[in-house]
Amino acid sequence: MNILCWNTNEDVWKHWKQIVSSSVVLARVETLADTQDALSMASADFRYCFVYLDDQNFSKQVEEVVALRLAFPQQKLIVFPNQSSQSAALRLFSVGVNGQCAPYIGKEQLSLVLSVIDSGEIWGGKAFIQQLIMQSAGVSSSADGSLRSLSEREWDVAQYVAKGLSNKHIASAMNITERTVKAHLTSIFKKTDTKDRLSLALLAKRYDTAL
Repeated sequence: MNILCWNTNEDVWKHWKQIVSSSVVLARVETLADTQDALSMASADFRYCFVYLDDQNFSKQVEEVVALRLAFPQQKLIVFPNQSSQSAALRLFSVGVNGQCAPYIGKEQLSLVLSVIDSGEIWGGKAFIQQLIMQSAGVSSSADGSLRSLSEREWDVAQYVAKGLSNKHIASAMNITERTVKAHLTSIFKKTDTKDRLSLALLAKRYDTAL
């Protein structure tokens, strides 16, 4: 498996090389242009693209990652910010970044992150997702009523999403298949006019606290 790493920090780069399995090949680039060139190559076969966000150029690099995501919408993209920024996280997740992790993530944790992303979920860590749910605003209050149209099972799924659970964990908790969870989510997104799990989580949490 090949992973492209946009990384300008030597210590973080050494750490990444230590925590990936022996079957993984890391390729390093240090600029947006080089990252785009590498992903554009006809022979490019990078399963993931890791991006380290340093402190010095943080805001600029966030926007560069947005541009990268728009240019390569199918590429699995994971950011490793060196600072905590809710606004940056919302910006990145809103354009489809697949995950956000600490730069010095552990080996077992990274393996879990990649497994979750491979299953089609986003990764931000449970604490991070809960922080977004509790602190984010801007969800239209007119959408609250749409939650009342959900069936009992759909509402259960929505509440589990609001807790940051993956489809696999929701399926286990409700004793149903992941396929059924996905079917419920498709219906829920349509009824609530939400486009992703984060929007649904924010809506469900807001509605739940208002009851």
